[in-house]
Amino acid sequence: MNIRDSVVAMIALALSTLAMAGVVGSGAYAQAAGAEARGVHALSTVMAHTLCAEPVTLAAVSPEVAR
Repeated sequence: MNIRDSVVAMIALALSTLAMAGVVGSGAYAQAAGAEARGVHALSTVMAHTLCAEPVTLAAVSPEVAR
């Protein structure tokens, strides 16, 4: 019984690895990751405008660098 479980686990691992390689190779993963990145960027931009109504300056930056 133990050997059969090991064989089934190895077959499942091989199939899942092939499935993941197919998803990554097809470009669907890159498209989904790009959409997620655009969504996170849009959300962070909206939150920054909501939380910081006035321009934010860094106190540690000298005036020469800020120009």
